[in-house]
Amino acid sequence: MGSAVDKRAAHADPATNEAMLTYLADRPEPDQSPLRQRAVDVICVVVSAALPVGFWIALATGHTEVEEPLQWVDLIMATLCAPLVWWRRRWPTTISVVVSVLATVATLASIAQGITLLTVAVHRRPRAVFFAAAVFVATGAIYNVVRPSPDVPYWVTFLMVNLLAAGLVAWGSFIKARRALIASLRDRARRAEEEQHRRVEQARQLERTRIAREMHDVLAHRISLLSLHAGALEFRPDAPPDEIARAAGVIRTSAHQALQELRDVIGVLRADGGEAERDRPQPTLGDLPALVTEARRAGATIDLDVRVDDPDTVPDIVGRTAYRVVQEGLTNARKHARGAAVRVTVSGDRGEGLTVEVRNWLPLRSAVVTGSADQIPGTGTGIIGLGERVGLAGGRLEHGPSTAGDFRLTAWLPWD
Repeated sequence: MGSAVDKRAAHADPATNEAMLTYLADRPEPDQSPLRQRAVDVICVVVSAALPVGFWIALATGHTEVEEPLQWVDLIMATLCAPLVWWRRRWPTTISVVVSVLATVATLASIAQGITLLTVAVHRRPRAVFFAAAVFVATGAIYNVVRPSPDVPYWVTFLMVNLLAAGLVAWGSFIKARRALIASLRDRARRAEEEQHRRVEQARQLERTRIAREMHDVLAHRISLLSLHAGALEFRPDAPPDEIARAAGVIRTSAHQALQELRDVIGVLRADGGEAERDRPQPTLGDLPALVTEARRAGATIDLDVRVDDPDTVPDIVGRTAYRVVQEGLTNARKHARGAAVRVTVSGDRGEGLTVEVRNWLPLRSAVVTGSADQIPGTGTGIIGLGERVGLAGGRLEHGPSTAGDFRLTAWLPWD
């Protein structure tokens, strides 16, 4: 039965499965309420005592008489069996066997005997169920010998006892299987809900990590420009007024853009990664000239060579990743090779992939030593984050000194 239900659930509509699991998760477990258990126990005891109590009332009112001593035994045994039903949950097999033995000479105890066997079938394993059913059939056979029916053959009554026992066991097994199925579906619903919560939290964490990486890439570029121009003003306090004004304008513009981009990112973090991040325009390959122009205004010597026929056909994720590679390369060049010429090359075609290369000459050791005091600070994790970004795009990232004496940052990105 469980496999059939699982097959139907597998082919059902996902919304229907979700609604069913939600219903089962909220539905109370069977037999979990003590009040409900006590109510069912009271009903079972009352039903079991209905026949003997009715017989006692008939005797008291004179509507019937006891014709033979065996009827007194029947009445007394049935009266004893009724309260035993109350403890059938605690000792199902024992109570069922005791009631069956007492019912050997008690016709009025048949209801209690059936209830206790049904309880064993619901709550116990097959071995205990088989044992209780065997005692039920054996005591029924003995009863038909002790008190045979004059109108029905023995084999018919024996067959009826077997069919009754089989029906009770089948009914109890059905209830047991149904409860197990509901419990498994309820557990599945709980696990699915927990898994959904984990996926939501993981998605939020990944989104926040991506935004933090975006913040590093953007602000590192802007702040490096600020540091470079501020250092130039500090180094040349006697510069012409127009140069000082131009440098101050670049500092003001870079600071304004950095604050604006920081405000956007913080707004996304406060909104838990909502629509604001997707609505904010992201840089693409077509924005490289503007990036290089901005760096040139800061005094950097940059040679840009874009060998792509139509940059607009480059996928957004590839163009955005290429932009970040160039941005990180220019930022690192300003940090570690100030004043060195930088060459940026972007080439590729559909099917071959996009190659982005940023090269700059390594500074002399003396320049590194003399310039260490005003070195632009950094966390040293920009290349690591860039490698993760390129890896997520399905590409490869290489960096390090080359044999020609320059530093080379190269990324290959798939372009299908």
